[in-house]
Amino acid sequence: MALLNFRKREKFTPANGQIEALLEGYSIEVMPRTAEKVENFRDLLPAGTRVYIAHIEGTPIEEMVSTAARLARDGYPVMPHFPARIIKDRATLQDWIGRYQGEAGVDQALLLAGGVSQPYGDFESAIQLLESGEFDRAGFKRLHVAGHPEGNRDIDPDGSMKNVEEALRWKQKFSETTDAEMALATQFAFEAKPIIQWADGLKSAGITLPIHIGIAGPAKLQTLIKFAIACGVGPSLKVLQKRAMDVTKLLLPYEPTEVLAELAAHKAATPGFNIEHVHFFPLGGIKTNAEWAIANGGPKAAPANAS
Repeated sequence: MALLNFRKREKFTPANGQIEALLEGYSIEVMPRTAEKVENFRDLLPAGTRVYIAHIEGTPIEEMVSTAARLARDGYPVMPHFPARIIKDRATLQDWIGRYQGEAGVDQALLLAGGVSQPYGDFESAIQLLESGEFDRAGFKRLHVAGHPEGNRDIDPDGSMKNVEEALRWKQKFSETTDAEMALATQFAFEAKPIIQWADGLKSAGITLPIHIGIAGPAKLQTLIKFAIACGVGPSLKVLQKRAMDVTKLLLPYEPTEVLAELAAHKAATPGFNIEHVHFFPLGGIKTNAEWAIANGGPKAAPANAS
């Protein structure tokens, strides 16, 4: 079950167009500070690529909105994070929504609890943000919520999936009452088989929200391990740690070729498989990730002179 590719970078030809199909319509995540380093997103990303903007604790809302406005001007659908635990109250939530809509025309969002342990104020979870009704009142067309293929110790400290699964059942019911389209955007993982088992298990449990599967983009192994630990990646982290014990492999870049190939093959062979799109975490850099996606069958970047 070796699903990681630590070989030197080489051109990969997807089998029967399977990876091309899976990479079609991929999304990618940026932060204001990483976006500042990109001179022109249209040199890197296909037209219409959904760009998530991660809201890290301490980032001023002005920087978030400015990044959203820049991406929107370039023609990209923007999906900012709304981390519940750093939103103090309903007035703050309304203010953020108003700024995003007024300055960047935002009509979609990723709602999540956020990485801080203690809430700043009234909100603690994505469920509370949905219950507020503010996104429906503002006419948001798409709302994504978090998925955890390997569980989440912040939500289930005992290592089970009990609370995560209960929250997903609630979100499934909510999706049947809102006019917004909903989907799960997941944490990244490194093994395809557990991802497939998790996705199939959700469907069997009646949770039919489409899955946008989180994939770590190309990066140095040391960088990847650092982010994986910080983000609470589960059992598949052990695969990276085992590889890191081999000094020769430690120096080689990680690429997600094999995990994507296995997911793509399963999707091609399984009608109704509920993983709909790939969501990239560009841990080795936006440019590196975007170029890798193009080289491995993904759609080409927008023309540099696009208006």
